[in-house]
Amino acid sequence: MRVSINWLKEFVDIPVTSAELADRLTLAGVAVDRIDKPSAGVTGVVTGRVVEVRPHPNADRLLIAAVDIGGEILQIVTGAANFKVGDVVPVAPVGATLAGDLAIRRAKFRGVESWGMMCAADELGIGDDHEGILILPSDTPVGVAAGPILGLDDEILELDLTPNRGDCLSVLGVAREVATLLGKPLKRRKPAFPELDLQAQRMVRVDIEDPRLCSRYVARVLVDVRVGPSPLWMQTRLFTAGVRPISNIVDVTNYVMLELGQPQHAFDYDAVHNAHVIVRRARPGETLVTLDGNERSLAPDMLLITDPRTVIGVAGVMGGLDSEVTADTRRVLLESACFNPVSIRRTSRALGLRSEASIRFEKGVDPEGCLKAADRALELMQIIGAGHAAAGAVDVYPDPYTPRTLIVRPERVEEILGLAVPAKTIRDILERLEFAPRETGGRFLVRVPSHRTDVFREIDLIEEVARIHGYHRIPDTLPFGVTVPGVRTKAQVLESRLRELLVACGLTEVITYTFTNRKVFDRLRLPGTSPLRRTVPLRNPLNEDQTEMRTLLYPSLLDVLARNYQRRNTNAALFEIGRVYHPRDNAPLPEEGLRLAAALMGRTPAGWRRKDEPLDFFFLKGVLESVAREIGLETLTFTAEQDEPSFHPGRTARLRAGEANLGIIGELHPEVLEAYDLPPGVVVTEIDLDLVLAVDKKTPTFVPLPRFPSVERDLALVIRKDIPAREVMALIRKAGGELLRELRLFDVYEGRQIREGYRNLGFSLVFRAEDRTLTDEEVGRYLEAIIRTLEDTYGAQLRA
Repeated sequence: MRVSINWLKEFVDIPVTSAELADRLTLAGVAVDRIDKPSAGVTGVVTGRVVEVRPHPNADRLLIAAVDIGGEILQIVTGAANFKVGDVVPVAPVGATLAGDLAIRRAKFRGVESWGMMCAADELGIGDDHEGILILPSDTPVGVAAGPILGLDDEILELDLTPNRGDCLSVLGVAREVATLLGKPLKRRKPAFPELDLQAQRMVRVDIEDPRLCSRYVARVLVDVRVGPSPLWMQTRLFTAGVRPISNIVDVTNYVMLELGQPQHAFDYDAVHNAHVIVRRARPGETLVTLDGNERSLAPDMLLITDPRTVIGVAGVMGGLDSEVTADTRRVLLESACFNPVSIRRTSRALGLRSEASIRFEKGVDPEGCLKAADRALELMQIIGAGHAAAGAVDVYPDPYTPRTLIVRPERVEEILGLAVPAKTIRDILERLEFAPRETGGRFLVRVPSHRTDVFREIDLIEEVARIHGYHRIPDTLPFGVTVPGVRTKAQVLESRLRELLVACGLTEVITYTFTNRKVFDRLRLPGTSPLRRTVPLRNPLNEDQTEMRTLLYPSLLDVLARNYQRRNTNAALFEIGRVYHPRDNAPLPEEGLRLAAALMGRTPAGWRRKDEPLDFFFLKGVLESVAREIGLETLTFTAEQDEPSFHPGRTARLRAGEANLGIIGELHPEVLEAYDLPPGVVVTEIDLDLVLAVDKKTPTFVPLPRFPSVERDLALVIRKDIPAREVMALIRKAGGELLRELRLFDVYEGRQIREGYRNLGFSLVFRAEDRTLTDEEVGRYLEAIIRTLEDTYGAQLRA
């Protein structure tokens, strides 16, 4: 919520600076995020009248204007064309500065000198319009500073309101807070304006079919309407509040909404059949083309504004296109109503429409303020010459507001706050907040005003006393009771460690949506019977591509890779730790699983003295082995997998730890790559972290540095290709006994020197004893035992 200081001053005197006011409001629970000065840096701007306009001799799109700034005529070259002789405009002569630290200097455009600039709204910091020069009212004095006229001296408070303080979504609501905090009276005035002999009650009929969803509906009528731009002062205030001006009628409704907190809507009176307004729930199959031009399907739980023929608006959210006010509108039906907050919130979310009006209705508006706001709107419309008001209003109020009555006990205030607040102070605070307290038997009987829709209990009133009296006055106390230190769960510890390790291995973490759609399963080539196709659907999806909860994690990473690849970022190594969701029979909530997924494509970055490497299966396998070793999962093995439809056969493996199937790693199937428009060789993995947590992991232990030297030997074997290297290594470790400390595969070779169906495996072996230095003869015996075992088991031969 953006609140103008100048606007606030129309409701309450403010003898303090904006900074001090912001501090006072923040301490009272109405947080001010920052103080914005939209026109900071704008200096030297004056008003001027255009006295001559002629075309530029050397440029078709430029004009030369002579502008009188109070006795001095400036020649200005401009590209704007929305002004004419006689218009009064803001002028920045040479030496002036504009928004964005733009300093005005003498310039020459196509051979013609320019001695200043006629300004648009955005150049003055009062809007975002740059389509043309800002035209001031014709009676604006010439040659005077433009700052006071345009409100350039204003400051804007940006509020961060809590959900319960809907009453502060207006200048009046904030002014109430300011008046209370500063001890100043709130300036009130009743709207006053002439009315025609026409009676609104004879011109409009209003029926409310469901009073629970619409507790009050006020309709007023404006005739002799002249639709056009609103005056500059009104546009400026709307700009500073973050609302774009549209036309005088619409601008007035927005102005009153910002001022009083009551949203309103203007209908073209002649577009409402028989001028009969019906407030009812939607019927099956009904639709409406809203003001944004989109056709909306309406559900039976949505509250609508209709006439006897058709729907003309979604209550509290947005009006219909067919009944909007246009340049041809001559009569306006003005709506000012109070709708059920829950109904508006549900409708707004279901339609994906969220507006300033719906936000206010969601938080609750003052039911007693509907007629006051309608009267204020008609007053403004007549002030700016937009039309004339018909007499009276149609006010349908089935269940008038009855003030809630609460009791406040001073002793209870002291008990809750730990601070003795005098009864006189409590009474004074409640009176300033318009709660009308009445003392009886040492207690206060309080009547809750209609604009405080958030106050229901005594504790709410105690909070009001605390924030106005000052939270800083409540004494500090030490907490009491049994406290325990917070600790992370095993899953949280694992997640944190995995992130550290994967980043250290060169991968980048991403966070993706947990939503997907059924098309993903077709792109992954999953059969129709796959249990992964059984998903949890979303009732209110963000869009058509996010309609289900995901059952796999890595497809989200493929989307990220595809977006990068399309933008010529062909090298990427990504990972995500997130959850997948599977429906459970006869259970309201799905089963959640914690997963780790990674996806790689391209090559590693090259550097000085470092060549680039392919981000392939073996790179990712090495990453997983390194990570497994660091977390104590030393039993991790890779088993060839041929039957995964999403993966390339022969280039895929299962990750296992004992009997636990932890996940999969491999290259994607060419058809999957084509579906995602990805290059060949993309590798992915997905691991079930819940199973990783369940697997017994070795606790890291520290051993002293060896006292005796080690002996290294290399072993080159020719062995059949169908024998996995991990089985060979397991056999070497078994035959090597306890003296074999390290074993590493350093070479795999297939070529002309090796016969068909065989390959060469090169191993590095490290032997070491803890109590002595090993001799060559002793190491040789162990090496011979290893070779005999390999020969007997696999028919392996030493390579010459």
